[in-house]
Amino acid sequence: MNAIIGAVVVLSCVVGGYLLEHGNLSVIMQPTEVLIIFGAATGALLIMSPFKLLKEILKNVSSVVKPKHYDSKKYIEVLSLLYEIFNKMRKEGIIAIESHVEEPNKSEIFKKYPAILKNHRTLDFICDSLKILLSIDIPPHEFDNLLEVDIEANTAEASHPYHRIAKIADSLPGLGIVAAVLGVVLTMQKIDKPPAVLGESIGAALVGTFLGVLTCYGFVGPLATLMEHQIKEEESYYQVVRIAIVSYVARSIPQIAIEFARRAIPESVRPGFNELEKIMKGKGK
Repeated sequence: MNAIIGAVVVLSCVVGGYLLEHGNLSVIMQPTEVLIIFGAATGALLIMSPFKLLKEILKNVSSVVKPKHYDSKKYIEVLSLLYEIFNKMRKEGIIAIESHVEEPNKSEIFKKYPAILKNHRTLDFICDSLKILLSIDIPPHEFDNLLEVDIEANTAEASHPYHRIAKIADSLPGLGIVAAVLGVVLTMQKIDKPPAVLGESIGAALVGTFLGVLTCYGFVGPLATLMEHQIKEEESYYQVVRIAIVSYVARSIPQIAIEFARRAIPESVRPGFNELEKIMKGKGK
């Protein structure tokens, strides 16, 4: 929603300022300039992006309207789940969680957390990590490296759409200049026309530069920045999950493992110690 509001504010202020100076809207309505700039930008995107990545770009761009928010509630939810799993492992042995991680949709523990069940990446990350512990005896530092590799690989893949959008944003002022130059070329063909005609033609040409710069810094650039922010938020979330699991594997008791993870949560969304302790006590019963 913020993205839509921001776009409306940008457009309103730019057009509003132009109208306050008694500008003529018909002058900046240049469909051919729009065709040149955005047609070329679309073509450039097609050149630099495989088909699979194009689908990811569309998915990511559409998600900014209703982005995922990794708020305190989400962190409490995943830490509560991990705390229950750690407690079960501690009391009944690691083999007790085998059926839960093999078929989480049938697990009485996982069923308490429907949001995590719906998030396949989080579910796979937790279950696959615990399956490793069931399969082999792995030193904590190697296990930590393994989870880091997983997070880095997924973050790198998630960053591809952002990088493409950022490149398109960077190219828009240049494409605006291309449109403007073409407008100047057309103007030169009218050199024998009256000044009023030449002025109108030059004004239309300059609209290309205006559109390219405005679209870059007012819309597409901020969109790329928002996508980057969402990627970093998601990475922080998985780092917290990693720290919790690795801390427990390193022989921490469940409460300490969860506290290690809590301290890794960004401060703006970090649940308080007392708040989380009350929840943990309720889950430990």
